[in-house]
Amino acid sequence: MNCLLIVDVQMGFINDATRHVPDRVAALQGYFDRVIVTRFVNPPGSFHRELIRWERFAPGSEETALAFQPRADAPVIDKATYSCLVPKVRTILEADKINVVHLCGIATDNCILKTAVDLFEARIKPVILVDACGSHGGQDCHDAGLLLLRRFIGADQVVESDRALHEIKLGG
Repeated sequence: MNCLLIVDVQMGFINDATRHVPDRVAALQGYFDRVIVTRFVNPPGSFHRELIRWERFAPGSEETALAFQPRADAPVIDKATYSCLVPKVRTILEADKINVVHLCGIATDNCILKTAVDLFEARIKPVILVDACGSHGGQDCHDAGLLLLRRFIGADQVVESDRALHEIKLGG
């Protein structure tokens, strides 16, 4: 079963550097057997608030709203961490015996990077769909994330969507 994990494509993360992401992730959903969507929330007492003094994305705020329409069967899982490999996501992956996860969304340099490394360390192959990712920190942050991803999980796992979809069609 092939899986698409759509990471934090939310209104508060959309800017000039990420404006392309919602349409691209929406278009990819139909090519995958399983789609999982995550949404970042920043509750009171989080380290995002305490350590880096980042107050945005309070639960229920307009910033947390998704910037695209998820497919009807896609669970939307809230998380208060960089990584998407939270217990609910891990349970879905284990139940469906998923060993490859295609990642797209926001932000390449933090949530996607952290999730990809966590998947790698859990022995689940992460594949980054470069053209369906972006960073609200700008192109430099996106590029830095891609550089680190290639080092952490291997350059062959950091690809354009067309290549990944071709490999899925071939069963690879």
